[in-house]
Amino acid sequence: MKIKKMNSKNLILSTLVKLWLVVLSFVSINSFAQRIEITPSYGFHFGTKLDYGPNYIEVEDSGQWGITLGVETFDDVMVELSYTRMNTELSIRDVDLSPSEQRLSDIAGDWILVGGTKYFPKGKIRPFAGGALGLVILSPSNENNNLISRSLDSETKFTFSFKGGVNIMFSEKIGLNIQGNLYFPVEWGGVYVGGGPGGVSGGVSTTSTTVIGGFSGGLVYRMK
Repeated sequence: MKIKKMNSKNLILSTLVKLWLVVLSFVSINSFAQRIEITPSYGFHFGTKLDYGPNYIEVEDSGQWGITLGVETFDDVMVELSYTRMNTELSIRDVDLSPSEQRLSDIAGDWILVGGTKYFPKGKIRPFAGGALGLVILSPSNENNNLISRSLDSETKFTFSFKGGVNIMFSEKIGLNIQGNLYFPVEWGGVYVGGGPGGVSGGVSTTSTTVIGGFSGGLVYRMK
């Protein structure tokens, strides 16, 4: 499913609202919600390579930031809505377009997920594990016009993720969050690269499923 760049921000906002309504609907069914947690975070994700034959498109390492809103629905189980932003670069090596690796474009990834997290024995140190489903909106920009003659389209992909880590509570309301993340965008990398000003004809089309791993840390705020 492809979208135009001008609609990306509207799609992000619309998706966040819809997913938050799902969370609220779920929570309203369960009257035993005990607390709300807000976790802003910053971290790092490792790059990944999308191969097609002897060639590849590579997603470079970069930082990421995000925020998670969780509501406890059962003892030690949180239903969560999370938003994560990744800004990185795409590089390409192609025997026809770019025999040596070159920068293809910048690319932003907006990950919008709804999931659940299970916390283990109560105390100041609380390990956890969780998973989520949602969407990732991939928005290229600043394309290398020496390689391609037109802009790359934004795309929206279904995705799922897993995480594991620990919350270290300094008090009843404030703590430190440390976690590892795995993101699995479905058919990430559906990119078409057309011929550039140099007169290269044809193009490159690659579609594959990959894994993006990373880690993050942040502060946990308990509101209830």
